[in-house]
Formats: sequence, structure tokens, C-alpha cells
Amino acid sequence: MSLFRKMTSAAALTALSAGAALAEPGLIIDLGGKFDKSFNESAYTGAQRWVEETGGDYMETELASEAQREQTMRRMAERGADPVVVLGFANASTLETVAPDYPETTFVIIDSIVDEPNVQSVMFSEHEGSYLVGLMAAMASESGTVSFVGGMDVPLIRKFGCGYAQGARATSEDIEVIVNMTGTTPAAWNDPVKGGELVRSQIGQGSDVVFAAAGGTGVGVLQAAADEGIAAIGVDSNQNYLHPGTMLTSMVKRVDNAVYDAFEAAEAGNLQTGVQVKDLENQGVGYAMDQYNADMVTDEMIEAVEQAKDQIIAGEIDVHDYTEDDTCTAAGF
Repeated sequence: MSLFRKMTSAAALTALSAGAALAEPGLIIDLGGKFDKSFNESAYTGAQRWVEETGGDYMETELASEAQREQTMRRMAERGADPVVVLGFANASTLETVAPDYPETTFVIIDSIVDEPNVQSVMFSEHEGSYLVGLMAAMASESGTVSFVGGMDVPLIRKFGCGYAQGARATSEDIEVIVNMTGTTPAAWNDPVKGGELVRSQIGQGSDVVFAAAGGTGVGVLQAAADEGIAAIGVDSNQNYLHPGTMLTSMVKRVDNAVYDAFEAAEAGNLQTGVQVKDLENQGVGYAMDQYNADMVTDEMIEAVEQAKDQIIAGEIDVHDYTEDDTCTAAGF
């Protein structure tokens, strides 16, 4: 059982009062832009789905710099937004400061844990979904070498890379897995040129399948993979449509559902605080199949991935979570 599952089972989830349903929810889009075709866009899609289905409205702000985090969060709360949804682990320390100052406002943070009574923390089992696409990558590879391009070098992104490497090595112990990170600052999320350079270097080392978990930088990775004629794997949103014929699949992380669920629960007056985990079992992560990649994925791959999925859910396969001990033998870090 993963650390976050243990935390979830132990967490006391506190139902909020129905009065919160009277306020409009708020969404703070993180650095990288609303239309990054990945994490932020998935969150925006979830908010828009809520609008379309309910006829409701919400407040929205896009961050332009690191310096805006606290000011933007406070301004959203002071405008009366409830809940205020913030995206990404980089907001955790700021929310720890801001949330206590607005005890009547509920905050939702996606991708980190903030232990405050008015905060819902939504985590994902990215390592589980990444394991599945790593398995697919190894099965699709003809060279015996696959690769991973991460955005900012932080534990969360290493969690993706670690799961991917484990899945690949479960298919073949001899497969080589190349791992590169784009940088160590937030600029690493929005550097498609650097992403393209990294994957071309990996291709030079023999990679014929690449998985990008790099926000806007990943767009450059997927483009370079298509230009060079190798298979690519998208992340967060279903990115298969970007390059039909070269996209093997996408490791979907249902950030859209997390935002939608928060808005919907608040409207109903039953949004709960505490830690919530979205994993394979509750379809919080997974792999994407559609008309854009159907010709690239064999029945054998589907059978193997579905079997592994069932085994992970049943606890028969334990996918190591990098964030539990900051190590990953399979990925070499």
C-alpha cells in the first residue's frame, strides 16, 4: 500500500457547510499557461465541463510569475471565491501561509498536501499510470532503448520517470531507459526548444520511444519525436491527437476530474477537506486509447497493460513511489 493510500485511509475528511455552495468557485492557472496542452489545460477543461453541465460560473486567474503566487491567492479569496483551486506543488508553501488567514474559505490544492483544516489536498498515483505506459513503450521499442524527458527536476517528475522505468524493465530486464530533466527552475515547464533538443540527443543514443512529463516543454518533445519518426507518449491530458501516427499513448492524469469534482461538491455543499488520492482503481490515472493511436497499439500490448493494471489494483504488483524514499533503482536515480 502506497504512502498516500495510507494517508487517505487515516485522514479525517471534514464536510463543509452548505453555505459554501452560494459562492462562485475560483481557479488559479499555474505557470506555463492555460493552453499548455497538458496539466493546466486539463484543469481548465474540468472547469469548463462544470460550466457547461451546470450553467454556473467561476473566477479564473493565470499566474505570470512566481512572485504572484501569494498575492493572487489572497486576492481570489478576498473576491469571495469558494473553493479556491490552486494547481501544482509549487503552491504548497504559499497556501500554508494563506489558508489560515481565510478560515471561512475552502482551498483545494492539486499535486501537494497542505495540512490545514480548510484545505482539500488532491494527490495522484502518477507512478502507477507511468508504469503502464512504460510497459507499452518497451513492447513497442525495436531498438531496446526508451527514454523519458521531465520538466523541472523535482520529486514529482521523478515519480513519473521512476514508474515509467519500472514498467519498461518489467517487460524486458535488458532494456535501456534514458532519463533527462529539462532544468531546475520553473522555466523548465515552458521550454519546447530545449525539450526538442533533449529528445534528439536521446534518439542519438538509440531511443525509439519517448515519454514526456514536462508541461509546455513536452509539446516540443512530442513535435521532435514526430519529426524524427519515433514513437512518443503524452502526459496529463490525452495528447494523442497532436501527432497521429507517432503517439503511442498518453498517461492521462485526471486533473480535469479533480477540478470538476471540487466545483461540483462545493455547489452541493459537501466539499470535504483532507487528503484524497486518485489512482488506477478510481480511474484517476491511466492510459489513453482512441482513433489516433489505435493502429500503433497491438492486442498483445492491451492485454499486457490490462493485466498489469489489474495486478496493481489487486496489490500483486507494487510500483515503487519515488517520493517515499527519493530513490529509484530502475531509473538510475
